[in-house]
Amino acid sequence: MTVEGAARLLRLLTLLQSRPQWPGDELAGRLGVTSRTLRRDVTRLRDLGYPVDADPGVAGGYRLGRGGRLPPLLLDDDEAVAIAVGLRVATATAVEGVETAAVAALSKLDGVLPARLRDRVDAVQTGTVQLPGPDVPRIDTDVLVTLARGCRNTEGLRFGYTDNHGAVSARWVEPLRVVHTGRRWYLVARDRDRDAWRTFRVDRIVSPALTGQRYTLVDPPDPVALVSEGTAVAPYSVTGSVLVYAPYDRVRRVIPATSAVVSRVDDDTALVRVAAWDLAPLADFVLRIPFDFEVRDPPELRDRIAEIAARISRRHPERVTNGGPGT
Repeated sequence: MTVEGAARLLRLLTLLQSRPQWPGDELAGRLGVTSRTLRRDVTRLRDLGYPVDADPGVAGGYRLGRGGRLPPLLLDDDEAVAIAVGLRVATATAVEGVETAAVAALSKLDGVLPARLRDRVDAVQTGTVQLPGPDVPRIDTDVLVTLARGCRNTEGLRFGYTDNHGAVSARWVEPLRVVHTGRRWYLVARDRDRDAWRTFRVDRIVSPALTGQRYTLVDPPDPVALVSEGTAVAPYSVTGSVLVYAPYDRVRRVIPATSAVVSRVDDDTALVRVAAWDLAPLADFVLRIPFDFEVRDPPELRDRIAEIAARISRRHPERVTNGGPGT
């Protein structure tokens, strides 16, 4: 094959990656070749292991199929920098095994980056520092991929699971979504044996296997809300509910799902449910809500907020006006 022919094949691969479907005439025109030469080039790509699907007929077209060899990626400057920065961040991920793969991929990319792009990546790397956070459980990559495949294909899963009390059990579930909270990964799935929706910490799942059995989800829950309920409210002994006089979307932007459960009441009101081990952190959370609110329960939390408001008003009477946060 000539250099010109090899360059054209690479160009053809790039075009096939850029769109899900190409009409044959348009693709030939972009390459500057005849339809006959295009068909010959497609055949060469298939011989090299790249699956190219073709639709027959005069109006037929071409698309890059699944499977086969991974095609080369041609990246513009911004894409290359974004991938390189992302790979460097991935070297500190909580997903087991990703660090090694990220380092290997980064070494390949770094070896071909032009100097001007390497300078941009190095500037980001040297100009930033990661604040150490709490230790989080490591997640096995194969486990995560298997769970995600079950969600994508609506295919049942079997796995071993260790609950909060250390009890080990076998689970058969219909997976819905994998949810990442920023610290931990959770699987939201319907537990077939218990006929109920459950959240499972991914780091406690062992040996997941796809069953090959497909299913149809009937009225599935909001996976983010279910994880929020299971992590922000369920584990704690004291629960409070607060009516917030602001649109749901605004409240949701201020209060993350990892801190409380926010639900819509009407167009201008949201209900916030928050929990803790005692009243003090609940009161602190409520007082930081930047909207008008009313504590619904428990009465002890309502009394604590009223007491704090009264103490503040005694020391700052000129700054307290009507219409402030409800007590």
